[in-house]
Amino acid sequence: MSFQIKTLDIEPRRQTFAYIARRFGADRPASRYEEATYDVQARTNFHYRPIWAPEYEIHDENRTAVVMADWYVFKDPRQFYYATYNQSRAAMNQVLDGNFDTVEERGMLARVAPEWLATAKAYLVPLRHYEWGANMNNFTIADYGYGTQITSAAAFHAADRLGMAQVLGRIGLLLDDQTGASLDEGHAAWTDGAEWQDLRRAVEDMFVVEDWFEVFVAQNLAMDGILHPLVFDHFDAAGQAHNGAPLSMLTGFMVDWFKDSSRWVDAVIKAAAQESDANRALLSGWYATWSARAVQVARPLADRVLGDVGMGEGAEAAVATVAEQLNARARKLGLDV
Repeated sequence: MSFQIKTLDIEPRRQTFAYIARRFGADRPASRYEEATYDVQARTNFHYRPIWAPEYEIHDENRTAVVMADWYVFKDPRQFYYATYNQSRAAMNQVLDGNFDTVEERGMLARVAPEWLATAKAYLVPLRHYEWGANMNNFTIADYGYGTQITSAAAFHAADRLGMAQVLGRIGLLLDDQTGASLDEGHAAWTDGAEWQDLRRAVEDMFVVEDWFEVFVAQNLAMDGILHPLVFDHFDAAGQAHNGAPLSMLTGFMVDWFKDSSRWVDAVIKAAAQESDANRALLSGWYATWSARAVQVARPLADRVLGDVGMGEGAEAAVATVAEQLNARARKLGLDV
């Protein structure tokens, strides 16, 4: 007896969801990212207007002065949806955990100059409150933004910021032998330290900005564009002369994260600026205001940190360098700088 195995190809009646087929004008196979982000947000048949802002629908384009013909042009170049985001961050966190284990098991912090350990603790631990503020600001974007492509990415971004606040707290615990004293000291520095008050005020001012797209420009482009390179590049470079390489291992996540997240931030700004001259003028104005303020709030911190290691005269140069790098980045995105 012989058997003959045959295969049967079954053509699916539909290649994707109807809303995807309507957008692209064809019933074609779609990626998981497309199905998870395009046209998912509700547009009609809302039950009520929010009682705290009855002039708006629950999802309303008019919550920002930015005007877009299609709010689904803000495609994330990383194509993050729930699965790909978690896969990416799990891999990054695995590297981070390995670095912490190596530094701790081999007692590498003991080789760092004590004066630099004290300086690093003084600027890294209070920064966890800045990251928590960035978490709040990005959830504001996720709450009030329009279009699933930008609101879902903003929610992922917000989760990243909470994660980095936890990493900075973890560094503080490692520096104080798990007593928690450094966390209390960091909170006291954030609320009372002279070098932190301009930054703290800027973060709290962003909390009450009503236009969510302005919050995006202020937090994710201007403030982060100054502070992250200053802290995790320039401050870190200053520490290398004091055997600060173990601390570089502990903050490597932030360096990798900034490169990764900047791709998304740049794509959003560029798409909005290309939409119209009015958008470009509006974004340029917000950028001018908040980038100038970011430079202002960075100066006291740079003076404090670089001055601690005998490099006070380099503080102004470091701030000027990151400011020019950010301006060059903004020009490439189409903003008038």
